[in-house]
Amino acid sequence: MAPRAGQPEHRGPLLPGLLLVAAALSRPAAPCPFQCYCFGGPKLMLRCASGAELRQPPRDVPPDARNLTIVGANLTVLRAAAFAGGDADGEEAAEGGVRLPHLTALRLTHNNIEVVEDGAFDGLPSLTALDLSHNPLRTLGGGAFRGLPALRSLQLNHALARGGPALLAALDAALAPLDELRLLGLAGNALSRLPPAALRRPRLEQLDVHLNALAGLDPDELRALERDGGLPAPRLLLADNPLRCGCAARPLLAWLRNSTERVPDARRLRCAAPRALHNRPFLDLEEAQLRCADSDADSRGDEVELAGPELEASYVFFGLVLALIGLIFLMVLYLNRRGIQRWMRNLREACRDQMEGYHYRYEQDADPRRAPAPAAPAGSRATSPGSGL
Repeated sequence: MAPRAGQPEHRGPLLPGLLLVAAALSRPAAPCPFQCYCFGGPKLMLRCASGAELRQPPRDVPPDARNLTIVGANLTVLRAAAFAGGDADGEEAAEGGVRLPHLTALRLTHNNIEVVEDGAFDGLPSLTALDLSHNPLRTLGGGAFRGLPALRSLQLNHALARGGPALLAALDAALAPLDELRLLGLAGNALSRLPPAALRRPRLEQLDVHLNALAGLDPDELRALERDGGLPAPRLLLADNPLRCGCAARPLLAWLRNSTERVPDARRLRCAAPRALHNRPFLDLEEAQLRCADSDADSRGDEVELAGPELEASYVFFGLVLALIGLIFLMVLYLNRRGIQRWMRNLREACRDQMEGYHYRYEQDADPRRAPAPAAPAGSRATSPGSGL
């Protein structure tokens, strides 16, 4: 086919040449690790989910990976520098301690992790989001997060309930170096108080503690939630906690009414005790309804359930009425004791006469002389002497 007028003839081989140049300049992508799935290439996201077969983080993760997800494995113990080349056999970490310099998000949910050693996340300098939710953590090293200077989001939901007070103390130490932390998730951990170290994070923007065992927040915790120096105060997710609506909850009620925007789920807060206020919306209560004994006014969780004065008065009046009725009944019995004795004697004689009558009739019926004669058979007839028969 002849070229059109004015069209250069050398443009035919231009496209193949460009393809060859691009292929020469491009380097091949790193392969996807064994037992993992790569989405959009290893540089974007890796997902490793191979059940109990995966007992330690994969060693062949491409160094330019940005997101790593391991779900449903059986990691159990995260050793020191587990993602920088160290493993369960004590092998040394990679040179320089950094093997995944570009990793920004690490999700390790549902992996049966029980122990996180000091420095478990060394070698991840760019990590900004870490999720350890839904793991039965029992031991957390005080320096577990020391190698994460850029961490902004830490999720520990449903992960701390089995560790007891020792694990909560270790959590305070582990959170200390995380000055850049913005989001902290601690939902579903049976917490009875807020971790002090979490309240001291200077840049914390949201603290999720819903579905715990918080009976309320004391004044010290409320003051720790405030910020000085113009820093924004963190939001607090507090729903699904068993609040005790006693006098110790008055500071919390006042704080919520002045800072409703700080607690997005404030309308979901409900009382678990006392019984008179059970399941009542916390924000709908008045301060006068939050009562407790004077001796326990400054103690948290020691409120006594006091009935209203009207109910107490009704109980007292009812008891007095019953006592008066009983007294009148006893007085009537005492004043009529002679008549009662005479009535009982007459009743006994009447019963005796009745029994004697029954006995007499029984004897009469049992006498054989008073038994009736047997009747003659119906077919028999007496014969006369003159009948001739």
